[in-house]
Amino acid sequence: MQLNTIKPAEGAKHAKKRVGRGIGSGLGKTCGRGHKGQKSRSGGFHKVGFEGGQMPLHRRLPKRGFVSLTNARNVEVRLSEIQGLPVDEIDLLVLKQSGLVAGNALSAKVILSGEITRKVQLKGVGATKGAKAAIEAAGGSVAE
Repeated sequence: MQLNTIKPAEGAKHAKKRVGRGIGSGLGKTCGRGHKGQKSRSGGFHKVGFEGGQMPLHRRLPKRGFVSLTNARNVEVRLSEIQGLPVDEIDLLVLKQSGLVAGNALSAKVILSGEITRKVQLKGVGATKGAKAAIEAAGGSVAE
């Protein structure tokens, strides 16, 4: 390959649409805008979802449900990740400092995934039934 032989892939480049350049171009006279109306005029535009004054679809349909914005800040932590921590007393601050949960996390919950063989104390961190049983079987405790 030489610099003078480099060219773009087939079909990557195409001629710009030239409107208003005569009948033979296929885009003469009205330039593909049709006849009359707001969209045919220069500067004629409307907002997304605007339906000509008719009540728009997104306003006709009822609102349903609720999406919690804090849901994304409730984090799950695996038992195997807890096993790798060097401290025995584990709270949300310890999890944040170790990088297991994001700095903006509001709460954390330990889930039964992996094994734990050492004694740990959970404080202010939730645990599922299975995770709680596994922690207590290893000699640890869970205080929520």
